[in-house]
Amino acid sequence: MDKQTKIVTMFDDIAKTYDVANRVLSFGVDKSWRKDACDKTFKRYNSKEIEFILDVACGTGDMCENWDKRAKLKNIKIEQIIGVDPSSGMLSQAKEKGLNASFVQAEAKNLPYDDNSADILSISYGLRNVVDRLEGLKEFHRVLKKDGRVVILEFTKLEKATIMSKLRDFYMKKILPVVGGFLSKNYDAYNYLPNSIEGFLTKEKLIEELKEVGFEIEEAKGYSMDISTLFIARKL
Repeated sequence: MDKQTKIVTMFDDIAKTYDVANRVLSFGVDKSWRKDACDKTFKRYNSKEIEFILDVACGTGDMCENWDKRAKLKNIKIEQIIGVDPSSGMLSQAKEKGLNASFVQAEAKNLPYDDNSADILSISYGLRNVVDRLEGLKEFHRVLKKDGRVVILEFTKLEKATIMSKLRDFYMKKILPVVGGFLSKNYDAYNYLPNSIEGFLTKEKLIEELKEVGFEIEEAKGYSMDISTLFIARKL
């Protein structure tokens, strides 16, 4: 079994308890990060009518729900929201929520959509789980329309240790695996998550990769002392 398949299988295993574990482990603060990402993107895209938003690695549909709700608050009409994820377990949970979105099983590096078809493409806390990350970023660029936005929320690795980063690392490595493992009954999954952050990119390196595949960076904002980072980039 290759690394990508192992990751997908892991998410299948924790799908039923994922939302509860995520809310407990993040103290619900990730909700505000997602809302802010949607609001900032709508301001950048500056259109009251959007044809197609594609959420990659959508999991149980949190970001799809946020796109829909935040658009309605701002009187923005979205014709279609689609969430894609390689995990059938996560998609099953998303479909049970009755969201105003469609869900399709697919990998980030092989999206079943035409060139230049999406207005906005988002991926929230899923890019570090894409083994062929650069191929995934190239695929995002292909699917987006010219001037379309890619929106990334992710836990990035910090170049220099700070008090907050040390606290984050302690929480992620010592507390998260125990609590997440207890709630999901899968300790390996919640040991993987902090290790995936440690093995991921810094904010600066991800900006370099986005530029490399043809994006212009519009925003790179850290939340909660850079625990989480928002990237918004425009397809040139």
